[in-house]
Amino acid sequence: MHVVVVGCGRVGSELAVALERDGNTVAVIDKNRQTLLRLPERFSGRAILGFGFDRDHLEQAGIKEAGALAAVTSGDNTNILTARIARESYGIENVVARIYDPRRAVIYQRLGIPTVASVAWTTDQALRKLTPEKSVVEWSDPTGGIDLIERMLPERWAGKKLVDLDGGDRFHVVSIVRAGRSRLFAPELVGQEGDVLHIAVMRESSDLLESRLLAGPDH
Repeated sequence: MHVVVVGCGRVGSELAVALERDGNTVAVIDKNRQTLLRLPERFSGRAILGFGFDRDHLEQAGIKEAGALAAVTSGDNTNILTARIARESYGIENVVARIYDPRRAVIYQRLGIPTVASVAWTTDQALRKLTPEKSVVEWSDPTGGIDLIERMLPERWAGKKLVDLDGGDRFHVVSIVRAGRSRLFAPELVGQEGDVLHIAVMRESSDLLESRLLAGPDH
């Protein structure tokens, strides 16, 4: 996958390197030539001097071929504007914006723009939002038989009862993070776009759980 990272500070440079290490192609945009020097010599992606909200600079970075964009500059307004252009003008589904003001973060999440407030920011969190189709193991029991995974809810489950995701003694939803708030699973819950699920799964049933998630409730 090709990913555009806007902002080459500590987070942006580390994120770019991590994405490339995972096999993605990466282009980094920053308005400061010196800041681009944060990228290590081993970085093989594109480094572009410019602005994330400038379409010429975005297209120079390969936005038309991109599958994801991270806006991680030091300015909330720049990050939100960049994220909206990526989502609304170029149809990029996997977008994340770094937001310093947690109150703004909640508002923009409700508008469908995934955000991470700087007080909670880690490169790992950004990677999870950029690759929501991947399950991340948060905890494993000492015997190695049960994993607790974190997984973004696939779009096919939005508007559907999450109780239909229950796999009996093989896997079940434990909790949900929605609009920045956690809640324990309840049978009446209906999935919403942007939900993050925590699912307990028997390790040998991990592939079955992934198939159920991707197939949706109608299969």
